[in-house]
Amino acid sequence: MSQQPLHFMPNDGFRDRAKSVVENPFLRQSFRGAMDFLMSKRAAQFPDPVELESLRSLGEQIRQYNLSRLPELLVQLESNLTRNGVQVHWAETPEEANAIILGICQKVSAKLMVKGKSMVSEEIELNHAAEAAGIGALESDMGEYIVQLAHEKPSHIIMPAIHKTKEEIARLFAENVPGVEYTDNVDALIQIGRNVLRQKFLEADVGLSGVNFAVAETGTLCLVENEGNGRMCTTAPPIHIAITGIEKIVEKLEHVPPLYSLLTRSATGQNISTYFNMISGPRKPGEKDGPGEVHLVLLDNGRSQAYADEQLRKTLQCIRCGACMNHCPVYTRIGGHAYGTTYPGPIGKIVSPHMLGLEATADMPTASSLCGACGEVCPVKIPIPELLVRLRTESFSAPKANPAMRGQGAGHRPLISAIWRAWATVYGNPGVYRAVSWLTSRFHWLTPRRQGGWTRVRTPLQPAPKRLRDLIKEKH
Repeated sequence: MSQQPLHFMPNDGFRDRAKSVVENPFLRQSFRGAMDFLMSKRAAQFPDPVELESLRSLGEQIRQYNLSRLPELLVQLESNLTRNGVQVHWAETPEEANAIILGICQKVSAKLMVKGKSMVSEEIELNHAAEAAGIGALESDMGEYIVQLAHEKPSHIIMPAIHKTKEEIARLFAENVPGVEYTDNVDALIQIGRNVLRQKFLEADVGLSGVNFAVAETGTLCLVENEGNGRMCTTAPPIHIAITGIEKIVEKLEHVPPLYSLLTRSATGQNISTYFNMISGPRKPGEKDGPGEVHLVLLDNGRSQAYADEQLRKTLQCIRCGACMNHCPVYTRIGGHAYGTTYPGPIGKIVSPHMLGLEATADMPTASSLCGACGEVCPVKIPIPELLVRLRTESFSAPKANPAMRGQGAGHRPLISAIWRAWATVYGNPGVYRAVSWLTSRFHWLTPRRQGGWTRVRTPLQPAPKRLRDLIKEKH
C-alpha cells in the first residue's frame, strides 16, 4: 500500500487560525460557556480537596510505576493477548498502522468499517487512508459522526463537536442524511443519528475501537464510553480491530479502578461512565455473539522518543481526560481547530512535538501563558508547564549532535540567540547595566516602532526618559 500523507494543518497557520477565532465573538462565547460548564461539573465531583489530592497522587504513582516497566509489560500483554486468541500487531509509524488495519480489511474484502471513538485513529488519519483504499470508515460516536459529516476534525478529545451549535448540526443532518427534514430539536437530532448508525453496525464488515487501558496480567482491553456505540463496534461486526498507543498499558486489573474514577470525573464530571467494556478475546465456541477475530494494533509514533527521556516520559502518563483543555485560558479562547493537530490544548502542546517533530510544531509550546492551571487539574499530575518550558528550550536552543527530540533546534535563530546573550550580559553585570540604561534613557526616541511579535498585539516598548535611579537622585 502506498503511504498516505497526513492531513494536519500547517504549523505556520496557527496564529492566523487563532486570530480568526478570537475575532469571532460567537465562538468565543460558545467556548467560554462550554468550558465553564465542564469546569463546574468537575469541581462538583471533587468536593473534598484532600480526597482529590490523594487520588491524584495514587493515579500518578500507578502511571509512573507502569511506565517504568513499559517494555516488559508490553511483552507480557502480547503474550497473554495471544493466549486469549487476540492477534497483536506492532506499528512504529502512522503509515505502518494504516497498512496493518487496511490489510486486515482487504483480507476479508471489507467494504465498511464502523468506528467507535478513537483519538489514535484520528492521529494516524485512518479515515483518509481507508477512503483512498476504497473502504468506507464511518464514525459511530455521535460527536465524531457530526464532525465527519462536516468534513472537520474533532475540536476536543472528549467532546469532538463542542464547537457546533444545534442549528449547525440540524443543517448538517438535513443536507447529508437522506429523508431528514430540518429540526433543531436536540432529542430528535440524537434519534436521527441513532437510526442511521444502528443499521450500519449490522452492515459493517469490521468494527474499530480505541483502548483506554490494556491490562498486561490478564490480556484485557478496557474501553470507557457513554453511548453504547463502542460495545456495538466491538461485538456486532465479525472482526474487531482495536488500536492504542503503547503507553496505555497497566500491569494489573487493580490499577484500573483508580484511573477509571479519575478519568470519568475529570473528563465529563460523571461518577462513572454509562458503559465499561472489558475485552479479552474473540467469540468462543458455543457463544452467540462477539467477533470471530480480534486484533490489537500497538502504535509508537514518537512515544518511544518521549519514553527515552526521564523528564519527557511524564508526557505518557496522560489518560486523555481533557481536563487540562477545559481549564486552559488559551484553549478556551481559540478552541481546538486553531492548533491544527489531533491533540489540541495543553496536552497537545506536549504530545504533538513527539509525534510530528518540533519542525512542524514550533509554535505550540509557546502558545501558553504558563499559568499552571493545566498542571493543577491534571488527574495524574503531569507537570505540563515544566514540560512546555523544556520543549521551548529544545526548540529554540542551538542544534545538537545527539538531540533528545526530533527537530531539536527547529526554532533556533542566531540573531535571537545573540540578542538574549547580550541581554544576559547586560543584566548580569551591574556596571554594564548602568551604562546601557543611561544610554537607552537618553536616546529613547530612537526606539523602533515595530518590534516583531511584541507589537503585533501590544504597543511598542520604549525606555523612560529618566531612569529610576535618576528620579531618586533628583528627589533626594
